[in-house]
Amino acid sequence: MHKITIIGSGNIGLSLAKGLVKSGQYAPGDIMLTRRTIQHLSKEVEQGFLANADNANAVIGADIIVLAILPQQLKAVMEELKSSITENQLVISVVSGVTCAQIKEVLGQQTQVVRAMPNTAIAIGESMTCISTDNASQHAIQQVEQLFETVGAVVVIAEDLMTSATALCACGIAFFLRSIRAASQGGVEIGFHAHDALKMAIQTAKGAADLLLLTQNHPESEIDKVTSPKGCTIAGLNEMEHNGFSSAFIKGIKLSALKAGGLYNE
Repeated sequence: MHKITIIGSGNIGLSLAKGLVKSGQYAPGDIMLTRRTIQHLSKEVEQGFLANADNANAVIGADIIVLAILPQQLKAVMEELKSSITENQLVISVVSGVTCAQIKEVLGQQTQVVRAMPNTAIAIGESMTCISTDNASQHAIQQVEQLFETVGAVVVIAEDLMTSATALCACGIAFFLRSIRAASQGGVEIGFHAHDALKMAIQTAKGAADLLLLTQNHPESEIDKVTSPKGCTIAGLNEMEHNGFSSAFIKGIKLSALKAGGLYNE
């Protein structure tokens, strides 16, 4: 079993750690977590995870090193790590908007780097993770695929699409959550108690997603099944479209992709 060090135990780092353990493929003792304030990891240490406040020390002996920090912190953290990382270790970066080449500029050209962009649903084994590399080996790519397949679905993409993947999949979680929240608020306005409206909106959204996953149909073909002539569904859909529903969603995704690409240099 691989030993994994996760540098930066914020939402994504902890979600990955917990998702890997939940999958049954890894034990907490196989995973080292780092955080500047180590006291914030006391609950994870009780669960059996290893913890370390010293990033350079934490990567020694690891097979896989996951960089799960903010883009603005990455340069300083890589400077700490570069003397400890060896050619045999695989570096996985989940940092938005930072290329493999930029990472190797600091860690060394011999470093095997694969980028991964999961989302927070990784904590329940339902992530949509996109992975890419510039020139890491096929074996390294397969390792990363296997790692993230334990916690959801994986697509291998070209590296120049990684900031787009960030917007659609990682930021996308928040976009779909906001749409569920809006649906529940609509439910309250038409007469339901808030807790009932939220439960109904959540299950309806889950049903819609599962319908597409299981049937492999296009969304429009499923929409056609719900829209009858002069009916209430088409009236509601058209009212949303007149108010810019699809347009606002698309514009939000485009702006998030633009922002994700510039974070490292801010």
